[in-house]
Amino acid sequence: MASSYSKTRKLIIFGTEDFADIAFEYFTHDSPYEVVAFTADRAYVKDATKFGLPVVAFEDIEATFSPDDCHFFGAVVYAQLNRLREDVCKRAKVKGYQLASYVSSRAFVWRNVKLGEHCFIFEDNTVQPFASIGDNVVLWSGNHIGHHSKIGNHCFLTSHVVVSGWVEIGDYCFVGVNSTLANNTRVGDGCWINHGACLSGDIEARSLVRAGGSEITPLNEAVLFRSLARSSRARPK
Repeated sequence: MASSYSKTRKLIIFGTEDFADIAFEYFTHDSPYEVVAFTADRAYVKDATKFGLPVVAFEDIEATFSPDDCHFFGAVVYAQLNRLREDVCKRAKVKGYQLASYVSSRAFVWRNVKLGEHCFIFEDNTVQPFASIGDNVVLWSGNHIGHHSKIGNHCFLTSHVVVSGWVEIGDYCFVGVNSTLANNTRVGDGCWINHGACLSGDIEARSLVRAGGSEITPLNEAVLFRSLARSSRARPK
């Protein structure tokens, strides 16, 4: 798909893994941004180029790509319940970069939706009137965000999540594929909602919501992310 946008802004993408690949594609072919470089912390820079563009250590990035000329996007997923992505944004702003957002041309976002900075909204998302989405939020493909609902800062909603009307999701939350939040549900800060969960009542902060019977237990982040890492290593390459 050829971009129909005039490239009026330059962009640096932080990251060299899958989300960086995806962000490059969307920004390149469906936004006014021209990606000019990738960056990562020096210890994680493995190659000099990516997609024909330079990969520059973050520690040195402003010497080559000035904050006066370039915007910045942190292509980091939900590690540490989105705190890692938040930290990348903070460090970029200290260097003087303005954070970029992406909203797919194939998403439906109503005119009075309040949208924070550094968001990434994929195709087939529906965001209804009077909803608000905080800073540093990722909405992967195909979600429904109902009217008057509020998604806090530093959240990650995967795909085919239904957020009904008047729902409130706190900061630092993850919502898994095919989850459903009924009208007037309140989710506290720092919650992990597993794939396929169905919620119709308030959820206390720092809860782990399991699928099936949607069991709710206290969230231990260290245990959760060790388990996710083991599962990832076990997948066939």
